[in-house]
Amino acid sequence: MKILIPLDGSEYALEAVRFAIRMVEDGLQASFVLANVQEPTYLYEMVLAPDSEVLERASGGAGAHALAAGEDLARQAELVFEREVASGDPAHTLIDIAERHACDAVVMGARGTGTLRSALLGSVSHELLHASPVPVTIVKPPPQPQSDADKTDR
Repeated sequence: MKILIPLDGSEYALEAVRFAIRMVEDGLQASFVLANVQEPTYLYEMVLAPDSEVLERASGGAGAHALAAGEDLARQAELVFEREVASGDPAHTLIDIAERHACDAVVMGARGTGTLRSALLGSVSHELLHASPVPVTIVKPPPQPQSDADKTDR
């Protein structure tokens, strides 16, 4: 089984890597594709850096940075993985990556946005859930421990 894990550099995304590690520790035979998608370059950025190579290097560097912590976790757990940094619309590009690497599933971290915000702004995970040809698992962050003040207020 091959599983795509999208990483954006957030702690939420790292939860997906930790979940993958737990699945392998529980006996799942899998390899992984750690991927980051950079948004396309906008006119403003082109004006500031008219050299397309400069923009490409910056985008690639940002993508590599977003993958770094996930790669470290995967290496420490001795997971078998490939990596890819791409540019484009995140959801559609992730679907392309999953198809190109013949992934059987996607495991990704949840963003902590509410329903209204997701409806207004759109959500990569929401779009992947609906457009992906393979199963998508959304990994929620672990529950935060309650402080003593929270416990006494109830």
